[in-house]
Amino acid sequence: MMRTVTCGELNAAHLDKPATIAGWVDTRRDHGSLIFIDLRDRWGLTQVVFSAEKDKAMHAKAETLRPEMVIQVQGAVARRPKGTENSKIPTGEIEVQASVLEILNTCPTPPFEIGDKVVNEELRLTYRFLDLRRRDMVESLTARYKISKTARDYLDRNGFIEVETPYLTRSTPEGARDFLVPSRLNQGTFYALPQSPQLFKQLLMVAGYDRYFQLARCFRDEDLRSDRQPEHTQIDLEMSFVDENDVMGLVEGLVTEVIEKIKGKKIQTPLRRMPYAEAMNRYGSDKPDLRFGMELHDLSPVFEGCGFKIFNEVIQSGGRIRGLAFTPPAGVEFSRKNFDDLTEWLKNYGAKGLAWMKIKGAEEVDSPIGKFFDKERLGRVIAAAGAKPGDILFMVASDSAVSAVALGALRCKLAADYKLINEEAIELFWVVDFPLFEWNPDEKRFQALHHPFTAPKNEDLSKLESNPGEVSAKAYDLVLNGTEIGGGSIRIHDAATQQQVFNVLQITPEEAQNKFGFLLKALSFGAPPHGGLAIGLDRLTALLLKRESIRDVIAFPKTQKGSCLMTEAPSGVDARQLKELGIQIKT
Repeated sequence: MMRTVTCGELNAAHLDKPATIAGWVDTRRDHGSLIFIDLRDRWGLTQVVFSAEKDKAMHAKAETLRPEMVIQVQGAVARRPKGTENSKIPTGEIEVQASVLEILNTCPTPPFEIGDKVVNEELRLTYRFLDLRRRDMVESLTARYKISKTARDYLDRNGFIEVETPYLTRSTPEGARDFLVPSRLNQGTFYALPQSPQLFKQLLMVAGYDRYFQLARCFRDEDLRSDRQPEHTQIDLEMSFVDENDVMGLVEGLVTEVIEKIKGKKIQTPLRRMPYAEAMNRYGSDKPDLRFGMELHDLSPVFEGCGFKIFNEVIQSGGRIRGLAFTPPAGVEFSRKNFDDLTEWLKNYGAKGLAWMKIKGAEEVDSPIGKFFDKERLGRVIAAAGAKPGDILFMVASDSAVSAVALGALRCKLAADYKLINEEAIELFWVVDFPLFEWNPDEKRFQALHHPFTAPKNEDLSKLESNPGEVSAKAYDLVLNGTEIGGGSIRIHDAATQQQVFNVLQITPEEAQNKFGFLLKALSFGAPPHGGLAIGLDRLTALLLKRESIRDVIAFPKTQKGSCLMTEAPSGVDARQLKELGIQIKT
């Protein structure tokens, strides 16, 4: 063994005992006849002392040590002199008085200091093998492992078995773009990397495995942002002979156990369930952040017949006027430029404008549109919005979806910009009763809100042909602090209902057979009622550790352009490889 203990486990119990440790030089402090080295490994830091009085040759050798050199040290564990203890680290009471020093490898000057918390991300990703040595990255990957292990242990206790599903499969374009893999043996054909194991886990239910899970790698060729990667990991599970309550109850146990292990906080169950319609109406989002207030209010009834042309036109066309009362922090004064900037920003969410009122009294406002309303109506508006003097009432008038989503986005922006979010809170709950379909105005057709195998609510089956927009789904999303960390549904397991859903989606029998033929065949061979859910492991880890990006909880992530700065992937390939695949690149 090249070490008897790690750099994170020595303490007062080891006093006067010999120890051999190995790792990387974290810092070096030269005090003349004494040189102090903080030696680092994955488990922590240990202070090592080299004394010229005890061994001049070894002391001289220690003078050559530089950051990130790899060394092995033997010596006795001693108590640090009084007043020099470091209570911030577990090994802070002791030091190793070196008797043997072995330099195992040298290192050039690193492009950044490993202990520096403020490092350009591009540089970090280029030298990811160095970045992974940083303490916060060690903590991220260690926590990710603990979450994975907790999930595996929990599911094992609950009768699940882990089954791997294929990476090379058939393209079923429904949702994000597939990553395609050309076949050398069958030129002109392609595999697709799975966007999720959805079809295969349903096949496992047909096969009778009843309770399946895996830590599944999923691939989606889509535009990226901080919480998206072209490849990500799901805690994926599926169960037979269950309904929504069974799946949600089991997942609640899993996630609350993870939170208790990682955060030390016990979450009360059963978790709250919020209908989709309530989430959209009150918060303008199907994954609302409940760590702060500022709910949305429908002000359409109090503005009806108001005489203000824009508002009247929106109401008459079936749209909504929604309002949001915001209390500026002490000392914050909104200028006209602030309002103009927010108006421009809201255009990203489909809003054509932003109306606002500074509330001066119960019936008094300061607003460009205040002159269009009498005091009595202003009083009713202020009361309906729950506003008080000193507040700013923001309003969006548009169709129902845009007014909700735009104002919901503004709600989150204001809370973030003015630090109104309780960062220590854990708000975990379900959003349920989703619509089964959403209307695609560009294609003039309904599309599946989740996926085409989601089961409709039993009581809505009669609406599939007559009023598909009113059909609710047996679907459920798990939301943590304003982020969806998991989603799932009960699946359709009978051919008749599946065909009705395909009809609504305008998927012909020929298209269905071409895209999903093997699944449809399997479902006809005695498929049990089944359902499941997938939890985003990357997202969950990032949220619990308060990391800004999931790149900070993935060992080797891609940039927002889908590239790996360390390996320089994607890259060109040899012409011979393309020829073997029967592929010619046209520029």
